[in-house]
Amino acid sequence: MIRSAQKTDIPELTPLLKQLFSIESDFSFDSEKQANALEFLLGSESAVIMVAEKQRSVIGMTIAQLIISTAEGGRAILVEDVVVDPVYRKQGIGAELLQAVGSWGHAKGATRMQLLADISNKPALAFYDNSGWRKTQLVCLRKYHKEATDS
Repeated sequence: MIRSAQKTDIPELTPLLKQLFSIESDFSFDSEKQANALEFLLGSESAVIMVAEKQRSVIGMTIAQLIISTAEGGRAILVEDVVVDPVYRKQGIGAELLQAVGSWGHAKGATRMQLLADISNKPALAFYDNSGWRKTQLVCLRKYHKEATDS
């Protein structure tokens, strides 16, 4: 079953993020930070967290946030944190989660979805390729504010 997440799901969502961040070399897991971010997202009208649930347990999740795209001349969706528990992978759950956030975004006027994937996560890249996602010529860059890194 795919549904919108609730605050009571946060304790089941953070271990999924831990699994995801363990394969993403750009990020490190911090339970408190991730729980705070999930709570913030759940309170935002421009974001949604969709979960896959089986036998009352959360087994997968994805997050989508609305952005304004000058290229599209309107709304687009930034998809983040697509993760399914390894036991339940290759059963179509990831595709269902992406379909759910796509429908959510479409209802809000989004015309494009975009996401970032770790370049070394070959299974995820193959999944996206097989699901109709296409690579772009863009390179993701990031920079932290100096104050954020001084502590």
